Amino acid sequence: MKIIKNPNKSDWSDLLKRPTQTVDDIEGVVNEVFIDVSRNGDDAIKTYTKKFDGITLESNTITAEDIEVAITKVPEKLQKAIIQAKENIEAFHEAQKTSKVVVETSKGVKCWQEKRPIQKVGLYIPGGTAPLFSTVLMLAVPAQIAGCKDIILCSPPNKQGKLAPEILFAAQLCGVTKIVKVGGIQAIAGLTFGTESIPKVYKIFGPGNQFVTVAKQLATKYGVAIDMPAGPSELLVVADATANASYIASDLLSQAEHGTDSQVILVSTSEVLINDVSKEVEKQLAVLPRKAIAEKAIANSKLIYVEDDATALELIDEYGPEHYIICCKNEDLYIDNINNAGSVFIGDYTPESAGDYASGTNHTLPTNGFSKAYSGVNLDSFMKSMTFQKISKEGILNIGETIELMAEAEGLQAHKNAVSIRLKDLKN
Repeated sequence: MKIIKNPNKSDWSDLLKRPTQTVDDIEGVVNEVFIDVSRNGDDAIKTYTKKFDGITLESNTITAEDIEVAITKVPEKLQKAIIQAKENIEAFHEAQKTSKVVVETSKGVKCWQEKRPIQKVGLYIPGGTAPLFSTVLMLAVPAQIAGCKDIILCSPPNKQGKLAPEILFAAQLCGVTKIVKVGGIQAIAGLTFGTESIPKVYKIFGPGNQFVTVAKQLATKYGVAIDMPAGPSELLVVADATANASYIASDLLSQAEHGTDSQVILVSTSEVLINDVSKEVEKQLAVLPRKAIAEKAIANSKLIYVEDDATALELIDEYGPEHYIICCKNEDLYIDNINNAGSVFIGDYTPESAGDYASGTNHTLPTNGFSKAYSGVNLDSFMKSMTFQKISKEGILNIGETIELMAEAEGLQAHKNAVSIRLKDLKN
């Protein structure tokens, strides 16, 4: 990992760049697939599955029999682990339920807000080098709690035309209503337009590679909402001289092994710690099964020394990390003063992988600096807030003239008349 000491603020923008292609680099391919799927449906899906995944499928759809077979292939210990993780995720997301908000804004003017589930949602579950069955829990659990009617799961098939048994086990555990073996751009296009095998949805959730991220952004042009532009994974650790170098190295590598386009950063006020972490990364990297992938991510990553906490905080906020680990003696300073982060992990015994799997928080988070404006997935992501109002005779008399004056000032006479006609009846 590259060590950088006291970088000038004018260089921060370049220093903190993600190792991702620009939208312009890949938008052409995404557009081409979208147009083809919108015109040719499943025929186009089949073509791109063969092209990108190297497999020709007779059918995209997972059957009840497929699920039964898959369940037998998931070891009992792992089934219990998945169930425990699901229970923790349920507990945290159930607690996010809110009651109806009712306010009488003026005498006789009653306003309230209620939440309703998004009826049709699409869940994208990455496959590739690591089928992320944990993401099934992170998306399907809150969708089920919210009360979504149709929960459609798409995930790319492996070279044998199958989905990982763990994905199918988790999906049936969490109430997914349909599972389709399709990934990448074509999956997002299918959920956007609808095909013979893939239902059209109202909102698409889930992380993916850069092509999936751009495809999700393109879906919004066709009236489909998305959770966020969640691309390649990233982690920033802030640590001082009291931190454990081996713990930090393990956290950095846990994100680096996600993919070659992942990025990890350490910001520290201790040069000694930075050197120790650098050595630990090399030591732990050497024995990782996914060494080749992690090595490429580490090449995009940095160890940054700064002289004081204030500079560290400013740099971290500028980066806006997806995952943010705090290993400092004065941890409250870094908790209270961070504004931009997807999910925060505090202390020596809170590895980022806890949030990835089983602590209960959601791991579908904004990347690429989008934590400056986006939240991670939560219960509200699967719901809409609807407002209601009921005005009595007394209420319209109370606010009627206000409405008339404002409507007239904006030159909207019909708006004024809608109130005036009622006031006239009430005053006669």
